[in-house]
Amino acid sequence: MNKCIPKQTLGGGVDGHERGECARMLSDKNIAEMLSAGLGPVTYRLRTELAGEVWHWNPRGSWSDEARQCGYWTSSSSISTPINLSYGYRLPRRGNTIDQANNDGYSRISDGDENSFWKSNPYLDPYFTGESKDAHPQWIVIDLGKVKPVNSIRIQWGMPCARQVRVEYWTGNDPMHLHIERNDDWRVFPRGVIDNSPGGDVTTRLSSSSIPVQFVRVLMNSSSAPTTQPSADVRDRLGFAVREISLGQTNDAGEFEDYVRHHPDRSQTIVYVSSTDPWHRAEDINYKTEQPGLDFVLRSKLANHLPVLVPVGVLYDTPDNAVSEIQYLLARNYSLEGVELGEEPDGQWTSPEDFAALYVATARQLRSLSSQLKLGGPSLQNFDGHLLTWPDKSGNRFWMNRFLRALRAAESPFDFFSFEYYPFDDVCSDAAPQLLEIPHRLRAMLSSLHDDGVPSDIPWLMTEFGYSVFAGRHEVDIEGALFHADTVGTFLTSGGTKAYLYGYEPDYLTDELKCSWGNLMMLQISNADKKLNRLSTYYSARLITNDWMQWVTKTHEVYPVTIEPDNAGVTAYAVRRPDKQWALLAVNKDPNRSAQLSVQFTGASVDTFTGKVDIAQFSRQQYRWQEDGPNGRPLVSNLPSHLQRAASRYYELPPYSVSVLRGHVGR
Repeated sequence: MNKCIPKQTLGGGVDGHERGECARMLSDKNIAEMLSAGLGPVTYRLRTELAGEVWHWNPRGSWSDEARQCGYWTSSSSISTPINLSYGYRLPRRGNTIDQANNDGYSRISDGDENSFWKSNPYLDPYFTGESKDAHPQWIVIDLGKVKPVNSIRIQWGMPCARQVRVEYWTGNDPMHLHIERNDDWRVFPRGVIDNSPGGDVTTRLSSSSIPVQFVRVLMNSSSAPTTQPSADVRDRLGFAVREISLGQTNDAGEFEDYVRHHPDRSQTIVYVSSTDPWHRAEDINYKTEQPGLDFVLRSKLANHLPVLVPVGVLYDTPDNAVSEIQYLLARNYSLEGVELGEEPDGQWTSPEDFAALYVATARQLRSLSSQLKLGGPSLQNFDGHLLTWPDKSGNRFWMNRFLRALRAAESPFDFFSFEYYPFDDVCSDAAPQLLEIPHRLRAMLSSLHDDGVPSDIPWLMTEFGYSVFAGRHEVDIEGALFHADTVGTFLTSGGTKAYLYGYEPDYLTDELKCSWGNLMMLQISNADKKLNRLSTYYSARLITNDWMQWVTKTHEVYPVTIEPDNAGVTAYAVRRPDKQWALLAVNKDPNRSAQLSVQFTGASVDTFTGKVDIAQFSRQQYRWQEDGPNGRPLVSNLPSHLQRAASRYYELPPYSVSVLRGHVGR
């Protein structure tokens, strides 16, 4: 089914955290404990992309408007003192109310301040893309929270404004979270087409009678180009700008009732946008979240003497800043696994064509630095079944298919594909039925991506995976080990190339959904004495890297396994190791019942294990979690049990367990 070298295949991710946490998490002592789990390569995750921020990966650099300390930032590629920390900068032209990081920002379209404004990304203008003027229409979506009667809209344009506008409403439930079985689409209001818009403050009657809607989209084409900003920078003259927007109902007396809540915080009416201008100021630095410095990570033992997968900002950054970063890393002679462009554009509602244009602009400049650089992405957010977007003119709703088509049309490099896997949003319910779904969900996701045209002959990287994007007990209890083993086994037997565990760094418990304390982590920083507690995922990683596989730079062969129906709660994954032993990774996901496993090999002269069989097992006998709010901890935390016994007909798998059976077949 696959071939892999464990030391190069199984790794972990390093991310941004709250201020002061990077030094605390990544001390020399903690890094040594992280490495003891046996994981190999590291991927650097870029939290600023998810937060809608610009990444000053090097605090030294230059502004496009140096005198005013604002504009478009490019970090310096010159080598001086090593970079140990870096920060993101909030965007004063932000459009989205919601972000995927700390979610503590707000949209400038509904903030109640007519002096602030949202502006779209200038790099999507024909000036930069070389495409037709209507190739990348920009949009604003307003979520009223519930269905309300709408017949009017007021747009207070900034500069530049849109000359052509369409105001539309959604015919279904939720345009931001689509489902394959629904063919809902945007429908234009009867008077929603506006040509030759003059800009300024414009109130438009959209229909003679009110239409009950919740979601409204403003679609913009043909930028007016001039700007009121005192700048010679062409980027200030490109795109579209809106100062404030109101949506509601005009009565027969001409009185307008505005449904939009205008507040400079999360209490505002939720707004989504197609893109955001990366223009910002020195004062916009966000000290609440820090990224570990590139030098700190790549020079430390974390790198494990292996190439590192590094990111560059795309959605909220400039190609110049990305190029400068890679120039810096190449000048330092760091070994790079590849360069991942952007992070989770699908989860930030970016259209595939828009992200492709930004990707192409960055990739072309990066490739000019070195033909040896491996460029890829786009680090897709987890999805169920199909990754969908609004249909294009041909009716195509598949995000990745359209993204790849745009890359091929531009002849852009795409050397590897990356995605993330967090299958369960509900961490408050019973884990047992969820665990049964792990292989099916991951295989369905991979199959859908194959159908969308992701090439099979390039590496597929699972650059993050974890039980859920939300914190909960399942991640720190025994279920975390079962999830980890099942996900790694499924990914490798499905042809995956590299899997990077999220939660590699030591962390603290949190009660994110107010139902249980947990976190994505394999090592816990104790509130009581600051020592590290080894959690269940740590032991699962040890089982995989020390027992199922050999921790050597040699190829392992992955083979398919069929499970008989009477062991429906069991999954198993087989490898042929370089030492010629067969090893079976078996997961029993029944919380109460043991499983009796009979092991047979097909196509062999002897179809069972022979001689001595090594058995390693991790279950509740080795690990038990003590729930105690923020002070929860493992009550029992021991290494997997090991024994050697003569080969037999049956092998017992304890309830809720991960086991490795290893031995020879034949003489």
